[in-house]
Amino acid sequence: MIPVKKSRRKLTRGITLALLVGFFIAFLSTYIPPPFSRLNPLPVISLEILDRHGELLRQVLSDEAGRCRWVKLEEVSPYLVKATLAAEDRHFFTHPGISGSAVIRAVFQNLSQRRIVSGASTITQQLARNLSPGPRTFFTKLREAWLALRLEHYLSKKKILEEYLNRVFYGNQAYGVEAAARVYFSKSSAELSLAEAAFLASLPRSPSVINPLSSDEALQALKRRQHLIINRMVKLGWASEEEAHEALTQALNLKPDKAYFRAPHFCDWLLGNIPAESKTKLKTIRTTLDYGLQAKIETMLKKHLAWLADKEVTNGAVVVLENQSGDILSMVGSKDYFDPEEGQVNGAVSRRQPGSTLKPFTYALALEKGLTPASRLEDAAISFMTENGAYQPMNFDREFHGPVTLRQALACSYNVPAVSLASWVGPELLWRRLHQLGFESLEKSADFYGVGLTLGNGEVTLLELTRAYAALARSGVYQPERAILGVELKESVLTPGVSAFSPQVAYIITHILADRDARVPSFGYLTPLSFPFPVAVKTGTSEDFRDNWTIGFTSRYTVGVWVGNFNGRPMGNVSGITGSGPLFRDVILLLHSKEPPLPFSPPEGIIKVTICAESGELPSAFCPHTIEEIFVSGTEPKTICSKHSKSLTAAAGFTGKEAFLEKNSPSSAGRHDLEIIFPQNGDAFFVDPILRLENQSLKFRTAVSADAVSVSQFEWRLNGKKVGQTKHPSFFWNLKPGSYVLEVRAISAQKSLLSRPVNFKVIANFSAPARNFSETAPRRN
Repeated sequence: MIPVKKSRRKLTRGITLALLVGFFIAFLSTYIPPPFSRLNPLPVISLEILDRHGELLRQVLSDEAGRCRWVKLEEVSPYLVKATLAAEDRHFFTHPGISGSAVIRAVFQNLSQRRIVSGASTITQQLARNLSPGPRTFFTKLREAWLALRLEHYLSKKKILEEYLNRVFYGNQAYGVEAAARVYFSKSSAELSLAEAAFLASLPRSPSVINPLSSDEALQALKRRQHLIINRMVKLGWASEEEAHEALTQALNLKPDKAYFRAPHFCDWLLGNIPAESKTKLKTIRTTLDYGLQAKIETMLKKHLAWLADKEVTNGAVVVLENQSGDILSMVGSKDYFDPEEGQVNGAVSRRQPGSTLKPFTYALALEKGLTPASRLEDAAISFMTENGAYQPMNFDREFHGPVTLRQALACSYNVPAVSLASWVGPELLWRRLHQLGFESLEKSADFYGVGLTLGNGEVTLLELTRAYAALARSGVYQPERAILGVELKESVLTPGVSAFSPQVAYIITHILADRDARVPSFGYLTPLSFPFPVAVKTGTSEDFRDNWTIGFTSRYTVGVWVGNFNGRPMGNVSGITGSGPLFRDVILLLHSKEPPLPFSPPEGIIKVTICAESGELPSAFCPHTIEEIFVSGTEPKTICSKHSKSLTAAAGFTGKEAFLEKNSPSSAGRHDLEIIFPQNGDAFFVDPILRLENQSLKFRTAVSADAVSVSQFEWRLNGKKVGQTKHPSFFWNLKPGSYVLEVRAISAQKSLLSRPVNFKVIANFSAPARNFSETAPRRN
């Protein structure tokens, strides 16, 4: 029996020695330096995206998949430090990294539940877990405790607490107290009250399970824990009764996460264009975006889409560029980025059919080849052979308009002349020029699109369209858009500063797109495209009303607007005038609310010539009406009009500074020698509520017989009073509300002729509903 007892004593001593050696080695191992490289704050500091004025748009997700701003412990509210210690580790400043009593308590809880339900983790252990994450197992807990002891040997309590507060997860992609304070309360961590500090201190226990921004139930659960923490702080002597009472009665003003996710489509697009290696090197990006403008346009879009709801329009997008720099001032990709179904689709860079918005570039090529705004184009039935058979283009109104000028064809957006010009200049040339203007979305060959390219049978993006129109606004000079101040995201297809079109061609296209009178036959007079200052604008509607566009520019800004449905569902017969046009108008007026833009200035090489309104040639003495037209020097007409001879002639034209082509006056049968042809008896005119009254006029016109061609002057009378005298059978009269009787007297050396009176009236108050432009103007593309 004695040998057995000796054997047991030896075994016991061996085990004891082994345990002592093991504990000693374990103790010594706690002096192994911790992984200081993991304490580097750089991996968890986010990239900040700012607008052009320094406003925070977004903090980009860090390597920890959250937003974080690293702050020193002295910069954090003392309330938050105390609340965190009360909630997580009230013995933090006295334990060596682990708490013996907490460990014993956790062991009993875990054994009773037969699973790990309590970790007994101190703040140091939680920091260790953050630095070396792993599955929630017994071995992992031992590793965390070992690392916590090592951290305590090498770091001060202050440094450990600072590291913890800057790394702990508070939910909603907020890592660290500074990010949490800004996400939940829109303030810095230094400004937190006791109530706010206790609320944040209640989050790290279960940030992924209980989200105060998700439901009232979660919010109330966190408030109950907030109250427990405040009461515990009072017991510990870290807060007074008065402070606690004030905190417990303070209403929490939570700010939703969206407040720190500004201009989301723009930021997403920007990050997608920045190389990954650059993101790791940058801490701050100052963009070209103007968030004040962005926020206003976002609101405008939502209100406009609500107004279009009965037209089956559910979404839209807006892009604003500054012409001189190419800076993106605004990019709104949809009405609500946070919409769960399609909100994150960016309509500004999504490919859609552009409708008629590509026509101006076809006309620009035609001008390059020698045509002029006065060139006559035939708008009649025509067929083009394609791989799929004969293609017969139709106009938006399903009618043909006969011979029209190039100016009228573009301004009125007639399809047939545009397709004829595309065939004449060649689809290949048009396709190449569009690619030079940055239309990279047109990936197919020119043969694939054919002549239908000018009508928008390809797919492009709103950003591409806006960029191309900005080139027209820049006198034909192409320049890629800029999103970061001082930096271009990518090389341009065409070298910046090189003209895509000559200044003269760009100006003529601009002049036509800004010609309000020229588009009257197709769009009407009172439309959203009427402005109190020069605006060049073009609308477009894709096939089956799936996409609706308005693109245009002033001398300072270019604006692109798209409305439609991301799922491709057709809208309810919505055109540019009724769909995207009103929003385009609102944005343009917002951009120029402080001062109007400068007029478009003609470059050298543009001349103005008086021509016959019907033939486009130099006027003869018998042309019924003349207009002024602009030409590239050398392309102006050289021959005298041969269309008109000594016969009854009539002045043609319309209201405004420039006239557009009209049909000849009626035959002379049953007419007097002198007759007023505009206005006609009983006409009523409404004052345009958009333009100032002094900028609105009627053009009185009269027809004279061949015997009266030698008249020296025409005398115009309203209500018996002389209002003007001209040498030509027309007279501009500024609108004034009232009822009038118009008479005209033609005076010649032989005799004096007096017309029959014409009654008309001018109505001051137009009572149509706001924006109901379609009641006074036919809807056109």
